[in-house]
Amino acid sequence: MSEHDFGDLARRDTERHLLIAVDESDNSRRAVMYVADFFTGNQDVFITLLSIIPEPTEDFFPTEEKRQQWLTEKRTAMDKILAGYKEILLSAGLKDEQIEIRLSIRPCTSIGDAILEEQAKLRCCIVVVGRRGISHNEEFLFGSTSSKILHHANHCAVMVVE
Repeated sequence: MSEHDFGDLARRDTERHLLIAVDESDNSRRAVMYVADFFTGNQDVFITLLSIIPEPTEDFFPTEEKRQQWLTEKRTAMDKILAGYKEILLSAGLKDEQIEIRLSIRPCTSIGDAILEEQAKLRCCIVVVGRRGISHNEEFLFGSTSSKILHHANHCAVMVVE
């Protein structure tokens, strides 16, 4: 981490630093729109838009070339979605320097754990997620990202937007 990064983190500690964990879902879009409405006009808020793409294992694709092609396509699609989310925030009156975009492609068994790791690293005071809209049976079988964050977040508030 460079000195510049430490300066940014120190500055963010004096501000309201929100982490909005997003994907391509309608609920993520609603979460961004909620934050845009709720924090319009606040000059002391800093927002990180975070998207995590779980990196597929090497044996998931027949060739490394296919794997890299998939990763490139996913990154390109998510970059476009993140730019749209940033535009929502800018349209609400937030300034460019108040918004950071982070796209992480990484191996992870749990998106919820990956989001919480980013929250701890960035020392965000609020994590905002959209509720995925899965049934109680699906949540029991597969888990829920928003539920995981809600129950395991430390040193921050959690907002789950439906």
